[in-house]
Amino acid sequence: MYFNQKYDRISLMKVYFDNAATTMVRDEAVTAMVSAMREDFGNPSSTHHMGRQAATLLKTARQHIAHVLGADPAHIFFTSGGTEASNWGILGLADMTARSERHIITSAIEHDAVLESIKKLESMGWEATYLMPDEAGRITAEAFADALRDDTAFCSIMLVNNETGAINPIHEYAAHIKHKGLKTLLHTDAVQAFCKIPICVKTLGADIISISAHKIHGPKGAGALYAKPHIKLPQALLGGSQERGKRPGTEALPAIVGFGVAAALAHAELKHTTDSVHQLRTHAISRLNINIPEAVVIGEGDSPFILSLALPGHKSEVLMNFLDAQGICVSKSAACKKGAKSRVLEAMNLKSDIVDGAIRVSFSKFNTIAEIDYFIDQLKHASKSLFKSR
Repeated sequence: MYFNQKYDRISLMKVYFDNAATTMVRDEAVTAMVSAMREDFGNPSSTHHMGRQAATLLKTARQHIAHVLGADPAHIFFTSGGTEASNWGILGLADMTARSERHIITSAIEHDAVLESIKKLESMGWEATYLMPDEAGRITAEAFADALRDDTAFCSIMLVNNETGAINPIHEYAAHIKHKGLKTLLHTDAVQAFCKIPICVKTLGADIISISAHKIHGPKGAGALYAKPHIKLPQALLGGSQERGKRPGTEALPAIVGFGVAAALAHAELKHTTDSVHQLRTHAISRLNINIPEAVVIGEGDSPFILSLALPGHKSEVLMNFLDAQGICVSKSAACKKGAKSRVLEAMNLKSDIVDGAIRVSFSKFNTIAEIDYFIDQLKHASKSLFKSR
């Protein structure tokens, strides 16, 4: 809490720890977006000077995204976000391989954008294998290798899990595919990894990669799909020649410009930001151990941006509501689940009291140690003042 001189009273500290759901758009991206809306508002497909300037902005944003991935800009396709990118990538891979193999490998801990796409394919006669995570929340390379079959057309496994921060060994999956001499293609949802861990398309091994702007302090409504040169994506829409004819429609230039600026800055700041959030996570765990020893930290913290924890015996929604009343925003699972019980934690085979009492705390470069201290103080108060479930 802090003393608010304007109202001459004690006010609640406002703490946003739900950055895995979405992030605040940074000032530099906002400035660039406003300029794209008010000054350089031409249609990138127009041939006059305003259109040419807009096309230059579009090209620059594509270059920024490609640079982060170590990719050729020609292999970056802009979308409305991570969900569209994953839908397009998965259904595109199915379209490419439907005449031969009909087996898919995915995991039980994927984002709904992936799982719903796989379910659609299953309804069309495809067979899917759902891999289960180990106790750390990862899909092991050994489990992946064991699931590979001669008729495995493609696989889709996320790089960083959005609930636990577990990092999956995508490069090892690719190595197993190569070692077995298979033509299996590999998609990864890298929405929680982009600009948060180093990614290079040449070493990662994925054929298709989904990313999004609003997890890296860019705007909602912009994302991208990277596809290796040998991937022949089907058209996502019908229409004009935008995105090399693969995704027609006038580009959402302001959002894409904001995406590019946010990506360029996040990439330049990657080490500093990672060190900062690692300090936050470490401090939070240290204070948890001292002040709330019954708290359970879930997973091994592969990504410092996410801290999944539980107060066994308490209900997640009760803890969230208590913290929300104190000005603290956290979540209990992925935002798209709208508060439903986490199937990721259930897939990890955790005890029911841990799953029921779990919350996700996710950090950004704008969070502070003072916010961690306030959060732990309020969580301690909640653990002592709220009734435990029986």
